[in-house]
Amino acid sequence: MRDSGVKHSVQPSMLHQTASVVRAELREIFTDGGVLLIMLFAIFIYTTLYGVAYGSEVLREVPIAVVDMSHTPSSRRLTTALGEGASTQVKFVAQDIEEVRRLLYEREIYGAVYIPADYEERLVGGKQAAVAIYCDASYFLIYREAFEQIVATLTATGAMAEFRRLVAQGMGEAQAMAVTEPVIYESHTLFNPYLGYGTFVMPAIIIIIIQQTLLMSIGIIGATKPSKKDFGKFHTTADIHPSIFALMAGKTTAYFMVSGAVASLALTLPYYLLGYPMLGSVWTVVAVIVPYILACTMLGIALSTLFRHREEPIMWLLWSSIPILMLSGVSYPTSAMPEPLAALGALFPSTHAVEAFLRVRDMGASVAEVAPSIAALWIQTAIYGALALVTLAHRTKKARLPELLEHPRSS
Repeated sequence: MRDSGVKHSVQPSMLHQTASVVRAELREIFTDGGVLLIMLFAIFIYTTLYGVAYGSEVLREVPIAVVDMSHTPSSRRLTTALGEGASTQVKFVAQDIEEVRRLLYEREIYGAVYIPADYEERLVGGKQAAVAIYCDASYFLIYREAFEQIVATLTATGAMAEFRRLVAQGMGEAQAMAVTEPVIYESHTLFNPYLGYGTFVMPAIIIIIIQQTLLMSIGIIGATKPSKKDFGKFHTTADIHPSIFALMAGKTTAYFMVSGAVASLALTLPYYLLGYPMLGSVWTVVAVIVPYILACTMLGIALSTLFRHREEPIMWLLWSSIPILMLSGVSYPTSAMPEPLAALGALFPSTHAVEAFLRVRDMGASVAEVAPSIAALWIQTAIYGALALVTLAHRTKKARLPELLEHPRSS
């Protein structure tokens, strides 16, 4: 054997190598301002902003207008009832439809009710009174609140008018009530008792924010290291590199520790502060979140090997947040999506985690009931982990190539 003149130290144990990589990655996280901002603070900033924005849960006092062509006590009672609804406010009593059109175009109102001139005559005469409803459907939530409130008010007002007419004709009150309201029902709203928009959308947004911030943070760290020319280097002994398995285990452990702590706070504090439903066992939530964070970590490590500059992860991953939210099945059911889009959404860990997490937290599902989603997350963890190992090995070998060429081993 011919000595090349290079001293080779004894390779440390696997555990020692992994621990060294963990320390190095934690140092990268807590000394990099950009990573700290995205990985630790961004998730709390986003959840706070969105939580406050959706804090009222439901829309109140949607402005509407009434066109009263009847000018009778019955039409005035209807106008008063429309203004007393929880969701609507009669802001204008318009003179005609043209004024309503102008108010709608100028966004002064989002709905209108047209009461015809023969409203009371037909109502008292036992005939059907036609009332026209106009609602702005360009804001879907506003449309829903305004339309439902107007319809409920018209139904109640019509039933009361019919009740009074029957009583005036000599029918007993109990019989008149049975005629005007033949079926009495009780409404029980499950899982989202206040029909709040924040309760509906915030849990999914938090899950997706966890994924996106983790992917961007890992991408920034991965893009920073080649510029330092120490990618994959063992950080306690400069001339020794860890094995690819130690490098992978160390990175995964460090990212999981930090993101797990952040995720545990992000998935509990908003629920306590904003009063979202907290059904389901904590251990069931853990059974969902652990493979979710691992799958995101593996995907992040694999993607991080593609970036060469710190700005690239933000540019490539930030724009994808909205499409990922759309494909997760929250805003629109995946069963109604074209199959290629549904398959594309299934590639992201967030799609499976959102489905499982909502069923656990909002509906109280057990581990067995969300087992398919949990299994999908573990499968993604294995697939993305294998991909991360391959890409990490390739990039580490490429990073060490100049050193190997400088100090070749010969026999």
